[in-house]
Amino acid sequence: MSFEIHVSGHVSDVVEKTVPRLVTDLVASGITAGDADLWGPDAAAEASRRLGWVQAVTVSRPLVAEIEALRSELLGRGITRVVLAGMGGSSLAPEVIARTHGVPLTILDSTAPGQVLAAIDGDPETGGLAETVLVVSSKSGSTVETDSARRAFAAAWSDLGIDPADRIVVVTDPGSPLEREAREAGHRVFTADPTVGGRYSALTAFGLVPAGLAGADIGQLLDEADATLLEVAVDDPRNPALVLAAAIAGGEPRRDKLALISDGTHIVGLPDWIEQLVAESTGKAGTGILPVVATPLSPELDLLPDDLQVVRLVGDAVHFQILEQHPGEVLVSGSLGAQFLVWEYATAIAGRLLGINPFDQPDVEAAKTAARGLLDAQPASTAPLFVEDGVEVRVSDPALAADRTLAGVLANLWRVVPTDGYVAVHAYVDRTAVPQLAGVRELIAADSGRPTTFGWGPRFLHSTGQYHKGGPANGVFVQITERTDVDLEIPGRPFTFGRLIEAQASGDAAVLAERGRPVVTLTLTDPATEVLTLFEAAQ
Repeated sequence: MSFEIHVSGHVSDVVEKTVPRLVTDLVASGITAGDADLWGPDAAAEASRRLGWVQAVTVSRPLVAEIEALRSELLGRGITRVVLAGMGGSSLAPEVIARTHGVPLTILDSTAPGQVLAAIDGDPETGGLAETVLVVSSKSGSTVETDSARRAFAAAWSDLGIDPADRIVVVTDPGSPLEREAREAGHRVFTADPTVGGRYSALTAFGLVPAGLAGADIGQLLDEADATLLEVAVDDPRNPALVLAAAIAGGEPRRDKLALISDGTHIVGLPDWIEQLVAESTGKAGTGILPVVATPLSPELDLLPDDLQVVRLVGDAVHFQILEQHPGEVLVSGSLGAQFLVWEYATAIAGRLLGINPFDQPDVEAAKTAARGLLDAQPASTAPLFVEDGVEVRVSDPALAADRTLAGVLANLWRVVPTDGYVAVHAYVDRTAVPQLAGVRELIAADSGRPTTFGWGPRFLHSTGQYHKGGPANGVFVQITERTDVDLEIPGRPFTFGRLIEAQASGDAAVLAERGRPVVTLTLTDPATEVLTLFEAAQ
C-alpha cells in the first residue's frame, strides 16, 4: 500500500463507530463519482464545481512533458533559478514538493518589502535576477500579492534591459484577468482545471508547474498518487481516507485541535500544507478542525489537553507500534503523492462529518476588504499604548495592557483564552531576515498552556485566516509587525509594498477585533534585536 494509517486507544473506538456509516452511505465512491449532494443541499451548488481534484492525476499527465520541455528550454538559455509568486495552496504544495525532492525553489508569498527585494536579488547559490524565471500563480488572477510581485519583477528586469515577456510563466484559471493580461504580454501560460479549489490543487498545474520547473520529478509524484486512487475510492472500512477522516473529525466530544508532527518521514514541510487544507476547508459556521504544526518535543505533547488529537507523520509503517509515543495517536506513512490525495479525500469527508461545506471560504474576503479600505483611506498609524525595549504595544482591549509591561500584556492575554481555546501568532515580517521568530510558538505554547499556531503574514490569510474568523470563537491573537526603512514601489499602484503589508496586518486585526477576538499587536522597530525581547516576554 502506498499509504498506511495506524490508530489506537480512543481513536480506534471513534473509527469503529464512524467508518461503517461512511461505507454504507457510499461516501468514498460518491466523491470519486462527483456526487455534489454528499454535503447537503446548501453546499451542492459549490461542490458541483469543486470536485475536479479527484481527476487531477489523469488530467495532469499531459503537463509533465510540457513542463519538462520548458525547463530544458530555460536551462538552455542559462535560466537556472525559479521563483514562485503565489499564496496559500498555490505556494504551499509546490514548496513541499520541491523541498521533498531536494530542488531549489524560491517562494515569494509575502508583501514584506525586504522579502520581495531578496527574491528579486537572488543569491550566489541559485542565481541572480538575470538567471531567474518567475512563476506567477493565482486561480482568480486578481490576487494582490502575486500581482504586486509580478509588477516588481517586470520592472526590475526592464531596468536590466531584459524583456520580462519570456521570464514570466503564469498559472491561472482559464478566462481569468491574469490569463488575458499574460497572453497579451507574451508570457507562457498554463491554465488549470477551474473545478479545483486552490487548497485542493496540489496535483494540478498549480503544484506541478513551479516544482517541475525547479527540477522535481513530477511524473513520479503523479505515479505515487495514481497508486493510491483505488484505495481512497472504494467503500471499504480499510479505506485510509475514511479512517483518517473519522480519526480527525469523528467522536463526541470531538477533539478539534490537530497536532501535526513530522517524525522520521522523508517528506519535508507537509504539516504546513495540511494546515491550510484542513483549516480553510473546515473552519466555518462556528466549527472546524484547527491544525497545529508541532515538533516531537513541542509543549503540547507534554500537556496533551483533551481537545488535542495527535497525528504523527512517520517514515516506516512496519514499526507503527514502536513509533507511537502516546496512546491514541494517529500514525500515517506514505509517499508524497499518496499523502496529498488521502488528505484531500479525508478533508472533504471531514466536512461531511462536521455538517459544513468543505469547498467554500466565506470569511477569507473580510480581511482583504478591510485591507483595501485602509489602502484607499491611508489613515495615520495609531500611537502605541506603550513601548518596551523598542517593541510597540497595541491591544484590542485596554484591559489587556493594565500593567503596561510586555510580559504582563501576554500574561493577560493567556488569561482570557477559553478552556477550549487556542493562541494564534501572526508574523507580518520579512521572514528571510528573522526566520528565528517562528521559535516563539514553542515558548508561547508552554507559557499559555494552550495549543498555539504560528503563521507568516499575509500568507496565512489565504488559508488559516478562514478558520480564525469563521471557526469557533475561542482564539486569542498575537500579531507581530515590523517597522523598517526598507520599502519598494509597486509599479502602477498608488501604494508601496510596505504600505500594503501594513494595511493587511491592520485590516486583519480590525476584523478579528470586530468579531470579538482579542488581539495584541507587537511592532518590532529593530526586528533582529527585539526578537530576543519578545522571546523573554513570552517565557
